[in-house]
Amino acid sequence: MIRTKVVLAVFLCLWALHSFAQDESAEQRFTIDTPASLDFKKEEEPVETKKKKVKKKVFYGLKTKKGFTRKGTGQRVTYETFYYLKKSEKPSTFVRDIYWYDFTRKEIRRTSTFDPTKGVLLHGPYERRQGDIVLAKGIYYKGTKHGRWLMYSRDSVLLDKEKYYRGWPRESLVTYYDPMERKRMKEITPIEYGEKEGYYYRFHENGTLAVQGEYHWDQKVGDWTEYYQSGKRKKILTYSKEPFDKELKPYIKAEWNDKGKEIYRNNKMAAN
Repeated sequence: MIRTKVVLAVFLCLWALHSFAQDESAEQRFTIDTPASLDFKKEEEPVETKKKKVKKKVFYGLKTKKGFTRKGTGQRVTYETFYYLKKSEKPSTFVRDIYWYDFTRKEIRRTSTFDPTKGVLLHGPYERRQGDIVLAKGIYYKGTKHGRWLMYSRDSVLLDKEKYYRGWPRESLVTYYDPMERKRMKEITPIEYGEKEGYYYRFHENGTLAVQGEYHWDQKVGDWTEYYQSGKRKKILTYSKEPFDKELKPYIKAEWNDKGKEIYRNNKMAAN
């Protein structure tokens, strides 16, 4: 009987280690950003320790200020509590959605570009509530969604759960020229809810940008730009601004030679 219990205990330990290894492997599916590193193995927020006192309003080593907004009237008033960087700076990321607090409009905005003279990047915990009911909560990292985000109905029913790492959805795909070392990125494909959604990037082997464009609902939209290894623009392909628009066919908007001279513009050859 004792021997049986020992064997069973060893089996359970091995099974637990195997499950843990599988979870760790899943967390590493998407590990690189441009140019920074994305690593889902890291904690969503530094773990507090007894030896080191955690400073208030400091997240990921950066000082922040606390913000507050109020929208609506009566029973539909919603409140937002958030933190933003104490020192204004630009986001160091290629992601599409940038979240920041606009001092003039006194509200949180989501844009694809950001001017540090007009506001500050969100950084730290965020919560939106209606009365005592939490509608959404998560955390930002230098203007991008980070970690686990939860959305609730007014009946406190969980509607959605997402996970990000510095703005990139966890489903996103990354390929490398060196798959083992993972130091030379080849391609980043943004995936959200199983579809391509967001900015797409492909790189030359020397690290310079090769192709840049945007997906919306699994469709290419707007301008897609190709680059030479030197960094100079090569070609702009234009797609419809809205997905599933079959009236506008993709066309070459402009093209340049490797010296930077324009050789094609709007279906008309540029003058020599």
